[in-house]
Amino acid sequence: MEVGAESFARCLPRLRRRILRAAFVALDMEFTGLHSTSLQNNEPSLFDSPAERYVKARQSVQRFALVQLGLAIFSKENSNKYVVHSYNFFLFPSTLGIRDVEFTFSASSIQFLSHYGFDFNKFLKDGIPYMNEVQEKILKQHLLAGTWKVCSTSCANRDVLKKAIDEVTSWITTAKEEDTMILQDLNGYHMLEVQLVLRQALKNVWTEPLGDKKVMVKKVSPEHRHLLESSSFDHCQKKLVLLSARGFTNLFQILVKAKKPLVGHNMLMDLMHLHDKFYRPLPESYEEFKRNIHNLFPVIIDTKTVTKSVQKKCLFPRVSSLLEVYAVLCSSNLNPKGPPCPVIALASGCSRYAEKKSPHEAGYDAFLCGSVLLMSAHLLLCRSTDGAVDAELSFSQYLTMLAEHVNKVNFIRGGVSSINFSGEDAPCRHPPALVVHVRGWPGLTERQIYQEFKARCRFDVRRLSKTQFILLSNKHKHVRLVLRDYRHHPHLEVSVYRHWRHSPSVNCLLQISGIVALWSLLAFALGGARSC
Repeated sequence: MEVGAESFARCLPRLRRRILRAAFVALDMEFTGLHSTSLQNNEPSLFDSPAERYVKARQSVQRFALVQLGLAIFSKENSNKYVVHSYNFFLFPSTLGIRDVEFTFSASSIQFLSHYGFDFNKFLKDGIPYMNEVQEKILKQHLLAGTWKVCSTSCANRDVLKKAIDEVTSWITTAKEEDTMILQDLNGYHMLEVQLVLRQALKNVWTEPLGDKKVMVKKVSPEHRHLLESSSFDHCQKKLVLLSARGFTNLFQILVKAKKPLVGHNMLMDLMHLHDKFYRPLPESYEEFKRNIHNLFPVIIDTKTVTKSVQKKCLFPRVSSLLEVYAVLCSSNLNPKGPPCPVIALASGCSRYAEKKSPHEAGYDAFLCGSVLLMSAHLLLCRSTDGAVDAELSFSQYLTMLAEHVNKVNFIRGGVSSINFSGEDAPCRHPPALVVHVRGWPGLTERQIYQEFKARCRFDVRRLSKTQFILLSNKHKHVRLVLRDYRHHPHLEVSVYRHWRHSPSVNCLLQISGIVALWSLLAFALGGARSC
């Protein structure tokens, strides 16, 4: 089911009911970019600690917009069946406020979305508004002071507003009090914008939404206008304006209050965007970010960390994409003797996902996430008990099976394997680092070293000293290959990094210790000579 600004308010009560009844909720997101290339040294690296990676990712999250959020609500219907309601929400930053929102597009990301059929018109024309707590506080202040404005800068929005104002101003000069006119073809958020602009510009009109893309405009006296504004039935009351401007943030708050397990795949960037776009701007502190997310969503499960465990414990082929993992888990070959996996049935409005694959559509990927979680948990539970499990398994039993993975979010190419949102991050076991000593090749840079080894394998490079570089890889075979092929290289001597031998700080300490020892020996010798 696709949801835009026009239909969101109608869907919200139903969404609330379904979330409250759900066993868990899965989500996926699409953005206007991932990693900003305009920022220096912003690429993810194996050298990154979680705090360093957070700083890099934070800068990117602040630059890019969230364009689509997929939500798959998994409800347990009977003993062995889950029904899934999957939604695609098109999102666009709220344009009602005192300050316009700026964001960046990455050419490669837009090309990627276009390749998979993303509808940019729905994003731009019918995107659901959203805002975080700081933006909401600013808007609330300006609504109370009457200093708000609509930041609709697109030609389409300006044309809609201009057309409505022109129609009303030409009509009102000849209209009598209590006369009415109808504005037509107003989509979604335009219904609110047009009413607010007209009421602010003309003190002798009143507006009411009629539904079916129509707004009624009535000519009234200033006294009558004041009475109408005080009415509890006014659709443009400040609290209702704020509710409309918050848009998708209302659903985010429902998710937070429901405290249902939240499932995703490689979900670090998803969690950062959730925090930044709907909660508060991302804090500078990595630890504060972790605390905030854990308070918002106490149970998080990343299917990437779960499937890593499945690959180790079961005869699972090495696949990378979420769709490939789903296809393998759907195969009966993985668990031929155990009880059947729960039935996962798409609700009637989402049945096209059962008929057609839609990779990188957020609602479809959210459905895959939740399905992979259920099938992985079932497989691990059957393997741990040698198939001796109850015919009727509750979701809490699956959660118990996945306890070691709860709140562990996959960390791509870095100093830890996962980020632990409810504890300390465990270090990652990488292959040994290599050190490259350069001879007879002056002025060599990190980039040149990277290009030198790129033809054979992928290493991350960091300068150690003027003539030394450290190489890090996440594959043992790459380390062995480079040690073998560069054994007799005329300019590059490659060896396994030893901290006591290659660390500049250790070498400096040894040199100082040597000098101190030498002076002590000399002083002892001279003192002994004088005493003689």
